[in-house]
Amino acid sequence: MKKPDRKNSMPDVAGYYGGYGGRFVPETLMRALRELEQGYRRTVRQASFREEIGYYLRHYVGRPTPLYFAASMTADLGGARVYLKREDLAHTGAHKINNTIAQVLLAQKLGKRRIIAETGAGQHGVATATAAALFGLPCEVYMGDLDVKRQALNVDRMRLLGARVISVSSGSMTLKDAMNEAIRDWVTNVATTHYVIGSVAGPHPYPMIVRDFQSVIGREAMRQIRGLEHRLPDVLIACIGGGSNSMGLFTPFLRHDDIALIGVEAGGLGIESGKHGASLTAGDKGVLHGAMTRVLMDTDGQIVIPHSISAGLDYPGVGPELSHLKDTGRLKVYTVKDDDALSATAYLSKTEGIIPALESAHAVAFALRYVPGLRKGSVVIINISGRGDKDMDIIREHMAFENERGHDESH
Repeated sequence: MKKPDRKNSMPDVAGYYGGYGGRFVPETLMRALRELEQGYRRTVRQASFREEIGYYLRHYVGRPTPLYFAASMTADLGGARVYLKREDLAHTGAHKINNTIAQVLLAQKLGKRRIIAETGAGQHGVATATAAALFGLPCEVYMGDLDVKRQALNVDRMRLLGARVISVSSGSMTLKDAMNEAIRDWVTNVATTHYVIGSVAGPHPYPMIVRDFQSVIGREAMRQIRGLEHRLPDVLIACIGGGSNSMGLFTPFLRHDDIALIGVEAGGLGIESGKHGASLTAGDKGVLHGAMTRVLMDTDGQIVIPHSISAGLDYPGVGPELSHLKDTGRLKVYTVKDDDALSATAYLSKTEGIIPALESAHAVAFALRYVPGLRKGSVVIINISGRGDKDMDIIREHMAFENERGHDESH
């Protein structure tokens, strides 16, 4: 196979990025996927549709989100200028709302009257429930039973927004299994239902659609850094689970080969332990949820249950375009362990007054060891994909707060 142009960010006619992507789904979904692709390409070209999305992103989501110069972190790490893209300040607390608003609007244009979704950390579920409530459509969200327990706050938020949360007790009871059930639902109800996939995963055209809707992150960051530094950054850093926040940041910068793109995966308890979520680092080529990509699996080809302290990163696969970018060398991938992500959560909280989601904390943790080695004056952007409110129960369970007192505060 001819090596693809690594600057080309569009899939081929069959939905492949190099050797990854495609459509590996039941025949009942092939027609629906073709109709979705045709409807998307037709609708996204309409100026009125783009203007409508822009309206809601500005006046409802709160875009553009700030590109914040982290002065204390910059001074502490010694030289490189560190900026944080503040997706945690978007409505609902994460980048997920960029995609759900646009996809639910698209579903309306295509005549779909019901919305379904899957979710791991709950942020995509909350964002989908929010968009469905905004546009008056019924919504059902599939969520693994383990994630329902460890992300109880987001479950309550979804229910308050009017969505029905369906707990999935099969398999590992996490994101993989929730996605399995959502696909089964879609197969059954494809005529009336739009499935809002939350990451750059799944069968074509979903990786393309989600990437395109999330690339508002990178377009904003490019304009903002030019205004602040009068040049483009040297390094972009983002965590990678399925990959929507990373592709959202990276996509507008892909053609600039001199900008380093760094993805940070969940190292869990360490790659050697087998308890991790690092599909790009330790996965093999295989099919998961309708696409050829990098997958965590055993020697028999069975999916390995991933692990991460972050509910949003314990997915056994990754978006096909990210697999392609790693293979071509355009994307460099590293891992961060659970304990280091927790330490980075505390660090950013105390240094900049920003409590990141545990997903985002993986990117921060890598930056803490990487940025000190950069030349003085380098410019780094870290994507803070979400805020840490949803993770406080996990943080409380694993961390002892240094300022706790064992006596009455009045003494």
